[in-house]
Amino acid sequence: MTLLEVEGLAAGYGPAQVLFGIDLALAPGEVLALLGRNGAGKSTTLKAIIGLVPPRGGRVRLRGAEVTGWPAHRIARAGLGYVPEDRRIFPDLTVAENLEVGRRPPRDGRPPWTFERLAGLFPNLAAMRTRRGEAMSGGEQQMLTIARTLMGNPDAVLLDEPSEGLAPVIVEQMAEAVLRMKAEGIAVLLAEQSLDFAAAVADRALVLERGAMRWSGPMADLGEDGALRSRLLAV
Repeated sequence: MTLLEVEGLAAGYGPAQVLFGIDLALAPGEVLALLGRNGAGKSTTLKAIIGLVPPRGGRVRLRGAEVTGWPAHRIARAGLGYVPEDRRIFPDLTVAENLEVGRRPPRDGRPPWTFERLAGLFPNLAAMRTRRGEAMSGGEQQMLTIARTLMGNPDAVLLDEPSEGLAPVIVEQMAEAVLRMKAEGIAVLLAEQSLDFAAAVADRALVLERGAMRWSGPMADLGEDGALRSRLLAV
């Protein structure tokens, strides 16, 4: 079963085209790492899928339904979560209030995400129910952003650079969270700069260069082939 399908996706900003015919598919509980050098088009791919950058061509389907060109809030309500690189929490709201902003009804009879379930996923948040967002560290804010997205009970999640700039212990917790989402049957499309993080969580990888697909295959194959990594990802 394919949960999220992208076919021939093209997108850009103003007169500049950034993406050229991106194809990918995600099954429930699968993690796909979107890799590439800086400026390769990873973040733009996520934004085009979720509707923050209008596609110029191609199709996006969620559970077989066409969502191409829908506004971002409508795609999110259909079951696609998005965690931006810049977090965008509400600094004046508490952790509990930030989570309430993201609450949506449960889907398909699955148990809904609650504060208690999320505290098990992110133990650091357990003692922060009343802490304001502005008083949290960068790593804690990243946890809160992912937790808020899960409160929408999504079928699939787009994660943009979740490990960037975080302490190693927080990165480990992020990896555990992605694996927990996978175990819950949530599909994850992960745009990531860290090959180590991607290798720890992803089933498959898709490598972009200048907005075009250069390679796709099992994550293990990329991890084991040093020459391939050097050719595709070395700076």
